[in-house]
Amino acid sequence: MFNSIQGVITGKFPKQIFIENNGIEWDICIPDTNLELLPVVGQTARVYTWLNHTDKSMDLYGFATAEERSLFFDLLKVDGIGAKGAVKIMSSVSSSQLTAVLEQGDLARLEKIPGVGKKTAGKMLLALKGKLTLSDTIAVPKGKKAEYADVILSLTDMGYDKRLAEQKIAELTEILSNDESFGSKNQTEKEEIIFRRALIELA
Repeated sequence: MFNSIQGVITGKFPKQIFIENNGIEWDICIPDTNLELLPVVGQTARVYTWLNHTDKSMDLYGFATAEERSLFFDLLKVDGIGAKGAVKIMSSVSSSQLTAVLEQGDLARLEKIPGVGKKTAGKMLLALKGKLTLSDTIAVPKGKKAEYADVILSLTDMGYDKRLAEQKIAELTEILSNDESFGSKNQTEKEEIIFRRALIELA
């Protein structure tokens, strides 16, 4: 089974992304919140995948990070939540927000999430409270988080979700790590480049 697909993004739509890899264009179902974490159309991206194969259909699901996919798998453990239901939930609320609501045991807020409802909310609390591993510290390695802390702070001050900002910084630093011209810049110049690219891709 394949773990991920890397290729050029050829289309981004609500809960759907197209990625071309070696002449094959993959049609992948993806939560809307994960679409925001990926580059714009025309750029290369890696999408972590899961194939749901039944006797009636074959659907490919994708996620911006392995961590997001893990949350999807956690939701599938809840009785009554299928793959499409999990995608609907993840499209309506960020992973960090969902985790916070579950950890706080906030049943009222959980019930308001589209695709949940009172009965499913209770099942989610019973199955997942205290068992999720998502945290802000996972998004960026400690060294990189400290190195670009000012950039992350600037993005959050502009209204961007902290976890989304950290994930975007992590993606950009990984992409630019092999760029010799970027490596030759001083720290201030690197921060400016990272900040500008993050603004473009988060917009």
